[in-house]
Amino acid sequence: MTSVSIHEFKHWLKSHPNSQIRNVFFILKSIRNIELPTPQFVNQTLYQGHQLITGIVSGGSRFLYWTPAFKGRLAHCGKRLYLYGGLPFVSGPLQIRIGDDCRISGHTTFSGCTMSEAPLLSVGNNVDIGWQSTIAVGNKVTIEDNVRIASGAFIFGYSGHPLDAKRRALGEGDDANQIGEIILRKDVWIGTNVTIKGGVTIGEGTVVAAGSVVTKTIPPYSIAAGNPARVIGSIPASQPLTTLNDEMLGGYDA
Repeated sequence: MTSVSIHEFKHWLKSHPNSQIRNVFFILKSIRNIELPTPQFVNQTLYQGHQLITGIVSGGSRFLYWTPAFKGRLAHCGKRLYLYGGLPFVSGPLQIRIGDDCRISGHTTFSGCTMSEAPLLSVGNNVDIGWQSTIAVGNKVTIEDNVRIASGAFIFGYSGHPLDAKRRALGEGDDANQIGEIILRKDVWIGTNVTIKGGVTIGEGTVVAAGSVVTKTIPPYSIAAGNPARVIGSIPASQPLTTLNDEMLGGYDA
């Protein structure tokens, strides 16, 4: 029985003029909501067992399958890559180079612009790229050492379509002036759900607050926030990022 016919049958039972037939619907609903009265120690044992099994399966999949498979798509991979949660999606003619000690969510998307000759994503050492982030490389995206990119970031060096509606309807790609490089300098922290457009450089040690939209270059050791993002504060070069407001900035997945 298909989902449509099941839905129609449920609706027929629920709205039938005969009260006895309608009661069948509520009886079936009560049966569906029956719970197994298990004691708490059983619940806890089942949960711990579930955690153990999923941890073993996840770790084994990462070690034996996801990480080796992803390395097969890379032009260069450094040491100790930690790939968690599956295999990132990669599309287009994109060259990817990754340094040492990087951590990348398997729910990440990397793409390269088909209008560029050789789009390159260059990732330094000790970089985190968080859950459901997207990096769309126009000509080049450079992520230097110790950068932290939180979940939901959208870093796009190209749009994928021209501005002209007729050309867009025909499936044409970007114009040359829509494609730009993006550079994230050392020690940059990109908060949750930040968007960064092409042609932007974010200076060393800068922190971009969650939800910001970065349309222009940001100087080093700044705190930037808003749409469009603007500098709202500065960070002494020696100040650890952990002293900043975590709720405003957004954490990262690693």
